[in-house]
Amino acid sequence: MTQQNGARQFGDYQNEIYFNGLFGIQPTMPMTFSDLAAKAESALPPSVWSYVAGGAGDEHTQRANVAAFEHWGLVPRMMVGATDRDLSVDLFGLKLPSPLFMAPVGVIGLCAQDGHGDLATARAAAESGVPMVASTLTVDPMEDVAAQLGDTPGFFQLYTPTDRALAESLVHRAEAAGFKGIVVTLDTWITGWRPRDLSTANFPQLRGHALANYTSDPVFRARLAKAPEEDLPAAVREWVRIFGNPLTWDDLAWLRSITDLPLILKGICHPEDVRRAKDGGVDGVYCSNHGGRQANGGLAALDALPGVVEAADGLPVLFDSGVRTGADVIKALSLGATAVGVGRPYAFGLALGGADGIVHVLRSLLAEADLIMAVDGYPTLADLRADGALRRV
Repeated sequence: MTQQNGARQFGDYQNEIYFNGLFGIQPTMPMTFSDLAAKAESALPPSVWSYVAGGAGDEHTQRANVAAFEHWGLVPRMMVGATDRDLSVDLFGLKLPSPLFMAPVGVIGLCAQDGHGDLATARAAAESGVPMVASTLTVDPMEDVAAQLGDTPGFFQLYTPTDRALAESLVHRAEAAGFKGIVVTLDTWITGWRPRDLSTANFPQLRGHALANYTSDPVFRARLAKAPEEDLPAAVREWVRIFGNPLTWDDLAWLRSITDLPLILKGICHPEDVRRAKDGGVDGVYCSNHGGRQANGGLAALDALPGVVEAADGLPVLFDSGVRTGADVIKALSLGATAVGVGRPYAFGLALGGADGIVHVLRSLLAEADLIMAVDGYPTLADLRADGALRRV
């Protein structure tokens, strides 16, 4: 990527590809989400594929998340000289080169051919400058993941256990490891009805996968009669007992008290919930329906976004669910998202090409977003968010 007036031009990725073609070098990674998904399905074990690609129920909400982007269109503006585009954002005091981030994926570790996808994702973050939100459910301990992030900030996503001492231990470890914020997921204290996973009778954590943050935690280990490495089935049973805490608004003061890091609540889609979160002292809200994996029959997350942004009234709003292309990123930003998360596309990139595969996916998303801003005449994110830039179609 080149720099003009200090702004990174992500669209230059296409020039690299075209110039490589002059020397007979063809891309080894797919250029569209559909091709990426098709090849990833062939590369992943069926149980992992269904876990990552599947949604709740008949997957109507998952499809609605994707389809919602088709109902919005950017209005082109000409004669604005959008030679230089600036996609940088300020988020929780961090200056980021773009508004893109990698959403937490609980089995991302299993998507890599070597079984260490969390580390590969962190390395991709370091190379691309795109932050990673590391899940509580990782194959490698959070400290090892954070060590691979380089200068790119990372965030830690917390599935809040019923044991408050364990929750505090996980958060304090994330602080010590260097993560820059805590993302508390609210909609997964219990798993939704997932027919694809049920059809393979596969729940990875019950098989002992992606539990490294628990089995390495002193508070969790103290709950066990034997060390996890000596009796993994007992550790899994204990994990089942303490995993999900159905949080209420009464718990927010405690959550706020256990960390000085930015606190972001994930799964917020109702304006009243935004206002209560803001009153409770959170630093940001995260509009998401878990990519349609948790509850079927719900509103597409993108359709909830404008109301969330209005109620946030200046509080940062993170967003994910249904993002497949750079155009989707642009539309979410135009509707007021501060930062936009991508999930399944980078998981599929990881399955096909490891860290390099993720970097390709991220660069492709940013290149398309950047080029749309250039062609349609929106040199800054503020221009994208101006009245009339996006219309319902």
